[in-house]
Amino acid sequence: MNAVVALDAVSKNYGPVAALESVSLDLVAGETVALAGHNGAGKTTLMKLALGLARPSSGTIRVFGQDPAGRHGARARRRVGFLPESAAFHGAMTGLELLAFYARLKRARVEPLEELLERVGLDHAANRRVGTYSKGMRQRLALAQALIGEPGLLLLDEPTSGLDPDSRMQVYDTIDRLRAEGSTILISTHALAEIESHADRVALLHRGKLLAAGELQALRRKAALPSRITLVVRPCHTERVLSALTVRAEVRARSEERLVLAVPHADKIAALRDIAGLGEAVTDIEITEPGLEALYHSLTREDGR
Repeated sequence: MNAVVALDAVSKNYGPVAALESVSLDLVAGETVALAGHNGAGKTTLMKLALGLARPSSGTIRVFGQDPAGRHGARARRRVGFLPESAAFHGAMTGLELLAFYARLKRARVEPLEELLERVGLDHAANRRVGTYSKGMRQRLALAQALIGEPGLLLLDEPTSGLDPDSRMQVYDTIDRLRAEGSTILISTHALAEIESHADRVALLHRGKLLAAGELQALRRKAALPSRITLVVRPCHTERVLSALTVRAEVRARSEERLVLAVPHADKIAALRDIAGLGEAVTDIEITEPGLEALYHSLTREDGR
């Protein structure tokens, strides 16, 4: 399958600073990839390269088969919608007027703009001035702007940065609808915990290096991180629970009525059988698989950085 975005050993230096180091990554049509990492990881630099706003110091990048900063890069850029981390709009314009303005800049059709506002949940505010919008509404308006012209690729740079929880949920609801429609999306984010359920694959960047890329479940297996089992036990039964376990388990927290255990993923089912055999000694159980944040920290420790 042809890649919509293809990076091959891409490095980008700003003087003595290496913003990206030999990054190779593909994004195929119809998938959503989260470009995840903490601030300074190189996410925005990669976005700039994909937009043709910068050239790699070495390696190659192709968007729809073209060098986005090259002679024919405009062909590729016309097929890309971009949501910047912080979008600034003229507050005196209505949402509909602002989209019409951007549609003219993009030489795109003006007629379906109301549908774009409906797709991002802003149809009720189409004729309100943008200056009256909340930050979350402005971010969804920026997403609608990125959708003008039915782009083949969406680049979303920190789409939920600075938003309150409700606004973040609304933005992710919109992204999930776009995923369901088959859009091709690259999302950069430092909010590792919240992106897990909103992407098909994740690419983890740290100080310019690509630590890992793939489906989250596959990355978990590769990292071999333990599952966390939290038990609520009857008073004075913690020792009985621990002695009943036939598998390796690290005690992460312990009190008279609570145990938190770290169990290797391969031993999880056996541990649950042991616990089930204790009957009423255990009154509640919760199993937590390692999240993206834990995976990221594990990989950065391995990287020695």
